[in-house]
Amino acid sequence: MTKLSTLWLFATLNYVYADVVTIYDKGGNLGYSQTFLLGAAILVEIPMAMVLLSRILKYRANRWANLIAGAAMTVIQVATLFVAIPTAYYAFFSVIEVVTTLVVVWSAWKWPAPSS
Repeated sequence: MTKLSTLWLFATLNYVYADVVTIYDKGGNLGYSQTFLLGAAILVEIPMAMVLLSRILKYRANRWANLIAGAAMTVIQVATLFVAIPTAYYAFFSVIEVVTTLVVVWSAWKWPAPSS
């Protein structure tokens, strides 16, 4: 479904740009471990993969993948807001990301089965 793919692309761009702004904010010297960076790579890969999967999966798998990935990314993003006091820009991006993934979940939930 083009709508879901587009929503995932929008979410992905927001996730990535929020990370870029954070690097600038912290002066580029964050000193993250390889394990942390691998975890971050996996997390950002989920919405990137959903851009593709939303276009190629059949209805049933597509619907479930969007429901699960959208719910997971929503919960993860909300949880990041409680790790530390978020900066204004991070809270701004988070609101956009959470709303976008909630729209993904809602759209997948309401997506009617194709007629046979």
